[in-house]
Amino acid sequence: MSTVDAEKVPSADSDTATGVSPPSPKSPSSDTSRDDGQIDPQAERKLLLKIDLMLWPVFFVIYVMAFLDRINISHAAIQGLTPELGLDQGNRFNVALFAYYSSYILLEIPSNMVIRKVRPSLWLSSLMFLWGIINMCMGFVHSYAALVALRVLLGAFEAGVLPGIVYVSSMYYKRHEYQKRISLFFCSTVVAGAFGGLLAYAIAGLSTPSMAPWRWIFIIQGAVTSFLGIIASFIIADWPEQTRYLNAEEKELLRRRMAADVGDLCRMDTLNKFALGRIVRDYKIWLGSFMYMGISVAGLSGTFFLPTILLEFGWKAQEAQARTIPVYVFAAGMMILGAWASDRLRHRSGFILGGASIVTVGYAMLLAQEGKSRDYKFAAVFLVFGGAFMITPMCLAWLQNNMSGHWKRSFAASTQVTIGNFAGIIGAFIFVKAEAPGYKTGYSVALGMMWFGALCAASMAGLVWRENRKRDRGDRDIRLETLSEEDKKNMGDWHPSFRFTL
Repeated sequence: MSTVDAEKVPSADSDTATGVSPPSPKSPSSDTSRDDGQIDPQAERKLLLKIDLMLWPVFFVIYVMAFLDRINISHAAIQGLTPELGLDQGNRFNVALFAYYSSYILLEIPSNMVIRKVRPSLWLSSLMFLWGIINMCMGFVHSYAALVALRVLLGAFEAGVLPGIVYVSSMYYKRHEYQKRISLFFCSTVVAGAFGGLLAYAIAGLSTPSMAPWRWIFIIQGAVTSFLGIIASFIIADWPEQTRYLNAEEKELLRRRMAADVGDLCRMDTLNKFALGRIVRDYKIWLGSFMYMGISVAGLSGTFFLPTILLEFGWKAQEAQARTIPVYVFAAGMMILGAWASDRLRHRSGFILGGASIVTVGYAMLLAQEGKSRDYKFAAVFLVFGGAFMITPMCLAWLQNNMSGHWKRSFAASTQVTIGNFAGIIGAFIFVKAEAPGYKTGYSVALGMMWFGALCAASMAGLVWRENRKRDRGDRDIRLETLSEEDKKNMGDWHPSFRFTL
């Protein structure tokens, strides 16, 4: 296999690999170091704040629009789309949901291969502009076939967004700084859910003889997305070594921080046969991906069908739209609380099992809802969304915490999101209209998948705990005796010095 060299800053010496660089008055990082060679905490805090401001606001807006454009079909469905295009015939609505994921899943890994070779600012903004156009076109369809075709194209252009954002952002932070940030970023999904309900509620009054309210939902949201895509091309941050937002001194400080976290010895900047073998045979990538898939079913299926579920509780269409908002607000609060506690304790797996337990209580209530009040059923929805949304971003952060090296993180992020998005296909088909209002299949399958994901999380925690113990005893040091010098510099987290997060 041909070797592809990634762009990178000069490699560190042995002192820098431990987070310490020799003091030098001519060093570009001298202003960020104390007299003892350690990184200046004040300079580090200033750099972190700058990175936060340059990355997350624009990524947050991008994913709000991506998620909003993905789920707006569920709001359009109860505003006239269903009868006009015959989505109530058989499983047509479920197929329309599935169509999005048919292309989304196939193109996530190729997208992360492309973004590694081009500037993220160009790639992500181009995708955003194009999926906005596609979403706007859905407001003009007059046939079911056209709707499905456009949903396929929407999935194709949105495929690279989440894995790309996870990959790019993970290159700027230490492992235990990342969870709270990725969870705050994932609040974009609850903002999109709440805003989608609010926007659909507002648009309901725009009906004209030639344009039904559901058409305006697609047209307005698509136009806004494309407009923001143009603006985003000028403000999205690129790779750490490329970004124009950091000067040379700040880039050096960033490099030293990352080296202190995982070590310059744990790099994987070259994609060759050795590196590809380490990637494909890494159980963490596969367990992390199936964990994400199982846990995501609850959130994705709930997002698709929440307006319909609330409609079945006895509210009218506009009332159901409005009542999605407090559900998403509660989910955002749980997400932020879980992220803060997880980063503070430097622990992930226990929180994932705890969140799965909260979801279990919610689904148990919904499965036993017959004869219960509307408030009882509404409370159960809060538990499902709160638990599911708290731990979904934790799955992404945990896997990235346990990866090291450019290519390893790229493949891990795209593979996890690719496999994880099979949850969208599962979620699209488990809520059967004939089972309304009980939806026993939907709730049962979502609960079973939640615990499938939790079992993967428990297995991954046990395996990395065992691996850490072996490395502490020196059992993995033999790897350094059998590899060539080239491969030793390309081991990623397979290097014996790397320690995994539980």
